[in-house]
Amino acid sequence: MGHPTQIPPPLTPTFLKLTFPSPRVVLVTMDRPSAMNCINAAGAEELSAVWTWLDEEPNLTVAVITGAGDKAFSAGADLKEWSQSLQPGGPERRVTKSKGVGLSRRRGKKPVIAAVNGLALGGGTEFAVNCDLVVAAENASFGLPEVTRGVAPFAGALPRLIRSIGLQRASELALTGQRISSRQAYEWGLVNKVVSQKGVVQEALRYAALIAANSPDSIICTRAGLREGWAKADVEDAVQTTMDNEFAELQKGENIKEGLKAFAERREPRWKPSRL
Repeated sequence: MGHPTQIPPPLTPTFLKLTFPSPRVVLVTMDRPSAMNCINAAGAEELSAVWTWLDEEPNLTVAVITGAGDKAFSAGADLKEWSQSLQPGGPERRVTKSKGVGLSRRRGKKPVIAAVNGLALGGGTEFAVNCDLVVAAENASFGLPEVTRGVAPFAGALPRLIRSIGLQRASELALTGQRISSRQAYEWGLVNKVVSQKGVVQEALRYAALIAANSPDSIICTRAGLREGWAKADVEDAVQTTMDNEFAELQKGENIKEGLKAFAERREPRWKPSRL
């Protein structure tokens, strides 16, 4: 069975599985359940390649990422591999060219939804912090235990956490190394919705389908405006940046004409792949 994309997906033989559960949506599953879906160097390269492909693939609008098994979303970096690389004569630790394995520090064009099905530790939490929406299972938990292992959360979560949940809550999470439950993460504003473990992927896919039903151009432009506002201190500067770039391109495309025409004609719009 083929894939519904114009550009073939990157090869992901060791860490990821890609499926296409509904139009314009890709489900990305981290598939190392025996290792709590922790991310080794090979897995980091696969993740980086997938997010680059997502932004380039015209037939996709949104991605959902989850973990295989019933224990972990992701336990973060492969600490055993990292430890071996620090030993005399040990293998060199490869670092992916894309910062933060292409997600923790990803800017990108298209939204990614996290379906957190279990433990999200270290890089797993950093993934969730930078995702556009987060759906979490009732049994899921989040944590940045790096300080308990002599390392530090370097993949971009710290400044993003401050903007999302505030300095004091971010400090509690990062400086103590303690975990918080999905319910507490929801109360803090880190999670959009808490559901049963059985329903977490389906709920994330429901959000994805709602997003994918809209204009691909508008999704890219709107997300850019949200991200500019999140990343920059000056609100007007963020607005103007999006106006000058994504919104200017949106107005040149066919989807804006189609959306307005469909409204006037009282019918559903027929979107074309994004030109942004």
